[in-house]
This record gives sequence, structure tokens and C-alpha cells, in this order.
Amino acid sequence: MNKNIAQIINKAIDGGVIDAQELRELFAVNYLSEESYMIQYASHKISETASNGKAEVHAQMGINVGPCPRNCQFCSFAEINKIFTESKQNPLDEIIENCLKFEADGANAIDVMITANYNFNDYLNVARAIKTALKTDIPLIANVGDFGEEAAKELKYAGFTGIYHAIRLGEGTVTAIDPKLRWRTIQAAQKAGLLVGTCLEPVGPEHSLDEMVEKTIYTRDMKAVYSGAGRRITIPASPLAAHGMLNYGQMGHILAAVRLATGYEMVGNCTHEPNHIGAMAGANLLWAEVGSNPRDVEENTVRGWTVKRCQDVLKEAGWDILEGPSVMYSNK
Repeated sequence: MNKNIAQIINKAIDGGVIDAQELRELFAVNYLSEESYMIQYASHKISETASNGKAEVHAQMGINVGPCPRNCQFCSFAEINKIFTESKQNPLDEIIENCLKFEADGANAIDVMITANYNFNDYLNVARAIKTALKTDIPLIANVGDFGEEAAKELKYAGFTGIYHAIRLGEGTVTAIDPKLRWRTIQAAQKAGLLVGTCLEPVGPEHSLDEMVEKTIYTRDMKAVYSGAGRRITIPASPLAAHGMLNYGQMGHILAAVRLATGYEMVGNCTHEPNHIGAMAGANLLWAEVGSNPRDVEENTVRGWTVKRCQDVLKEAGWDILEGPSVMYSNK
């Protein structure tokens, strides 16, 4: 085993802060090597300690589809990808029914996702209706476009506990969004008392080690409640389709390296889409999904996993499942 890699792994296990060069070395390890399996073992060990051995399943409710002018090339909603040519929203009673099912099935948090150009006031109204219908204290998480301080306060007032937001790989190059705007949104959310979940995503073969290192350190610097790694799913005929996709073995290695970089203070380490390799490699957070989905070309996703199916994947990887509201999205 490479002596330097062993030293970096031990440093992470001992609670040391992995620097950029050390993280680059971890990412560069072949995912089928002895070193990679040791990185994944260390990742699982750190995740298990950080979350007291409890894994979570968060649910995502996508409420609308339509062409989005932000033109993120990896997204099925991007105008340039020409998947959805007209805007549609799921009926409110259907949205609430799905959220109640998530809650009853044991999801630990519910993300409510919209396209970046969806009307913000309409979104708040939907959120209030969901919050009123829910029977427990399950956290409601906003997955929306960029916003400022006043909108952050409105999200908090509407009943949201936190947001999901990321400075994505290729941000500002394969998206029409300035990375600085993403940072300002995260800061506005945190100033309003909203907790932030994030991820290194969407990872594809086209991304350099240097960019992966940079974006991973961003997730650590923003003091998120979880990070992790999600792979880019190919959207047919999109500009990124020619690059192909990474396999789950490669993603397991990447999410493990991310965990070593983010350390014990960050409770969660996620992967997406759900898979057994990722759960073994230290992911203690998976998602169930219904409704619209930026990785799908159907109005109602055919890619979505149920809460139970996600829980079964985690159990098969040795995790106990948290019962009740998310610990990750908790101020306690």
C-alpha cells in the first residue's frame, strides 16, 4: 500500500484536516486498488462515528417541469436540452398525498424541488400547504433557485428547516449561473437560520481532479450539514452526453474521498442515485424521489426510489436507520 496514502487516511481517521493536495492524491487513487478500499473503509468509519451509526433517507418531491433558462447542461429542464417544452405543475392534492406517504413510510426529511424559474410566491404557498398537512415534525427542505436575504427569511417563515444548494461542477461554464451567486444564496440561507445540505455534483468523466478538489473544499467551508457525491446522469442529446457516465464503483471511491475531507463535524455523507456500493463506502444518506426530476425525461420520474427501498439498501450495507426527524437537519 502507498505509504503516503496510508498517512492521509490515518490523518483523517485521527480527525486531522485534509488539505487540497492530500485530497487530490485521494481522488487520484485507482478505484479498484487496495488503497481505494482502505479509503472507503475509513469513510464508513468516519460516517458511522459522525452519525452514531444511524443512516437517513430523505425524500424529494418534484412539483413542476418546464424549460428553464438557467440552461444547466446536465439538467433535463434546461431549455437547450429540449426535453420539456411547456411548463406543468403537479396538482396540489397529489403533492400533499406524496409527502404524507413519504412521512408515513419513515422518511427523515422532505425536499420540495422546483425549477429555478418557478414563481417563488407560488412555491411558498405550496410549502405552507404541505407543512400544514404533515403530521410530525419532519423537516421540510427547500430545493430552489438562487435567492437573497428577504427570500431566505420567507422560506424560514413558511416552515422550512433548511435548503439543498450546491456550487456544482462546471458552474458558470456548463450552467448560466455565476458561482458567486450560489455562494450568496448559501450565505443568505444561513443568515436566516436555514441549515444547508450540499454535495459534490454532478460528477462525470469530464471533471478534472483540480475542480473536484476545489468544489469539495467549498462544501467543507460552507459548514453544511452533509456533503457527499452524486454522479451526473446522461440526458439524451445533451451537450454532455458524449462524455458518458462514471460507474458506481468510481463514485464510491469519490464519495469516500469527500468524506475524509469533510471529517467528523459534518454528520452526513450522501450519494445519489441510491446504490449499495456507495452505502458500503460511507454514504449514510440516500434519497427517495417522486414527481419531476432533473435527471429524468419523464414528467413523473421513473428513476425514483421508494423510502423502503432506500432503507433496505442502507441496511444491507450494515446501517441502522434513524427513526423520526432528521438529525442532519437539526440545530441540536
